[in-house]
Amino acid sequence: LFQGTFFVRILVSIDEDVRPGPAALEGTLSYQACTQTACLPPGGTALEIALDIAPPGAPANVLNAQLFQSFSAQEADRGGIPGAPFCGAGFCLTLIGLFLGGLALNLTPCIYPLIPITVSYFGGREDSGRGRTLVHGGLYMAGLAFTNSVLGLFAALSGGLLGAALQSPWVLGAVALILLALALSFFGVWEIRIPAGLNRIAARQYSGYFGTFFMGLTLGVVAAPCLGPFILGLLAYVGQTGDPLVGFVYFFVLSLGMGLPLACLGVFSGALKRLPGSGDWMVWVRGLLGWILVGMAAYMVRPLLPEGWPAAGLLGAVAVAAGIHLGWIDRTGATNRRFRRFRRAVGMVLVGAGVVYAFSAGGERPGVLWTPYCPEALAQAEVERRPVMLDFSAEWCVPCREMEEKVFTDPEVVALSRKIEALKVDLTRRRPDHKALLDRYAVRGVPTIVFIDRNGREIPGLRVEAFVDSSELASRMERLLQE
Repeated sequence: LFQGTFFVRILVSIDEDVRPGPAALEGTLSYQACTQTACLPPGGTALEIALDIAPPGAPANVLNAQLFQSFSAQEADRGGIPGAPFCGAGFCLTLIGLFLGGLALNLTPCIYPLIPITVSYFGGREDSGRGRTLVHGGLYMAGLAFTNSVLGLFAALSGGLLGAALQSPWVLGAVALILLALALSFFGVWEIRIPAGLNRIAARQYSGYFGTFFMGLTLGVVAAPCLGPFILGLLAYVGQTGDPLVGFVYFFVLSLGMGLPLACLGVFSGALKRLPGSGDWMVWVRGLLGWILVGMAAYMVRPLLPEGWPAAGLLGAVAVAAGIHLGWIDRTGATNRRFRRFRRAVGMVLVGAGVVYAFSAGGERPGVLWTPYCPEALAQAEVERRPVMLDFSAEWCVPCREMEEKVFTDPEVVALSRKIEALKVDLTRRRPDHKALLDRYAVRGVPTIVFIDRNGREIPGLRVEAFVDSSELASRMERLLQE
């Protein structure tokens, strides 16, 4: 979101066969203006930027140097993240969450076999000295992070295609099926194995600093099949942002969290003795990660379900099923009293959270019964001398959706709406007849509610052009009925 004056960077490349001389860069800037309480319809304005193509070898004259210096200063103030107004708490918390998520990925069973490879590599090094060892550990972690960071960069660069594809129900269903298939691997139905060839390559010895970096790069490739389910979800999100730097940073931070324990094991190989054995606790963690994948699959298909009980009930049911399975059905660690208590505590939390979420998000109250607008419905209301509440809204309008959830479900508003002809104009997808209707009622943005009396005339003093609470809307509806 941008507010005030901001810069938009456009990188232009000139083909070699373009003739020197005057030229023009033509295009369209698409935008949408919104506040906290109202949104204007999406719009666009034509752009034409004059260029002067210089012949090869011509001296370059810097233009608008002060403007670009100001642009660079603003990028520095935003923390170097293009498109972000500032590096706020949300962005920093996201990085912290990704780092912690990377640490949690070390609990996956297919990361555990990489530990002896890492320790044997560092233990077999001939060069000594704490300083050199720390440098090797940093290079090892950087190589491990590089592979996944390239994935994030690629996803962001192809974000337009990926983001558009994720609007298709077929693509969402396919991604959900892939996540479910990967979840079955965590439940033991089938198993993801590290290819033997990659395992042999990773176990080889390489010398020098570059060798350590290449070792981390190799293990990043080896770990990719194990981390694929989680990287898939993050790839989808980064692809929708379309920001290459954000994609690189997100995956780099995630990979740092994943590589830090391995690098520490390499630098301080004596810590291997303190590692917990790969016993029942790892089998239980594997099941927990499997349920996380099931939840991700449910989240992917949620846009395909109706709002209310179907969407909220699906996620709630996944949480309840996960809690029952992890807390009581799964018998791993049954002989360990502490671990058994821990499992049941996690199970109770998941069951409680699932039930609360399903009832709080899915408990849909009856709302205003809208009739889609058409000229015949408006004319019929005038014949029957019924007052009309004409609501202009759209799915891309956040205040409209808030009014639908919080205001139009209020019992007083619903009761008053039964005495009024409630017509809705959906501007989500513009139709040819919308322009004349918007001009007729001078609608500048949404939400807009027009109140029309029994004689077919608008009452200007009652018009709503921003989010209002239920008491304010009920008051205006009562005044409409009194008119």
